[in-house]
Amino acid sequence: MTATDDAGPVGPSARLLQLFEGHRLTPTQRRIAHSLVRHAPEAPFLSSVEVAELAGVSQPSVTRFAVALGYDGYPALRKQLRELGAGEPAAPESPDDAVRNEHQQAVLAEIAHLRHLAELLADPAPVLRAARVLAASRPLPVLGLRAASAQARGFAYFAAKVHPDIRLIDEGGSMLADRLEQAAAAGASALLCFALPRYPRELMDALTTARDCGLTVLTVADSAFAPVAKLSDMLLPAAVGTGLVFDTACAPMMLGRVLLQAMCDELPGAEARLEGIEQSATARGLFLE
Repeated sequence: MTATDDAGPVGPSARLLQLFEGHRLTPTQRRIAHSLVRHAPEAPFLSSVEVAELAGVSQPSVTRFAVALGYDGYPALRKQLRELGAGEPAAPESPDDAVRNEHQQAVLAEIAHLRHLAELLADPAPVLRAARVLAASRPLPVLGLRAASAQARGFAYFAAKVHPDIRLIDEGGSMLADRLEQAAAAGASALLCFALPRYPRELMDALTTARDCGLTVLTVADSAFAPVAKLSDMLLPAAVGTGLVFDTACAPMMLGRVLLQAMCDELPGAEARLEGIEQSATARGLFLE
């Protein structure tokens, strides 16, 4: 998901994504790119040593990363970041911004991820393009394994109210490939995948199967540089929080709802289906209010 000048002003994170996307990067280089995107405002002012510490890699890895992007070395890359206006010095922290404990810090980190997502959504074209592809698929398989199963299940629950044939796939095992092949045989043209760390090995196998079946793979992942990127026809990034014992995924959930909203506009009869569901729920006294 890349913001463009045609869509109006874009922020520093979007400009960094635009610079990095389209390059074949190793896992270590993806880690560096991800760290720079997440710290976009200060990225043009960091030394190679500071970038290495930020990403948890060696300093030579940062140099190799710059070369992989086509620069003579890291100083040339940093110069490019400054010329792009990819960042500016962070504003001084006010007393009200002080974090008193790790729980507050985790919440504030999630807020930052949501702001980053809002910045990327300044260019709505990728989401709208994905929504058109997903809405046209009959059936539409929705895949999410392990940590991503909750995201897939939540999306599928609401999507089933407006899409005529949603097929949730949230468990792995030997039946996984069978279910993808069955969906393709039934007429599916696309697969929506939610992929969050840590990425199951069988998820990669499943995406390979999906592509072999001719399905267009659209993935919501925690980073544009996630391992699933190479098996995705389109990847929409939304960062996860890592400040607690277990990752938090508010931004991926929000992106899924945004995608579903866009799909509603592409699905004929979506409003009528929603009204029918509401009338049935009222007649059965399904909800307390």
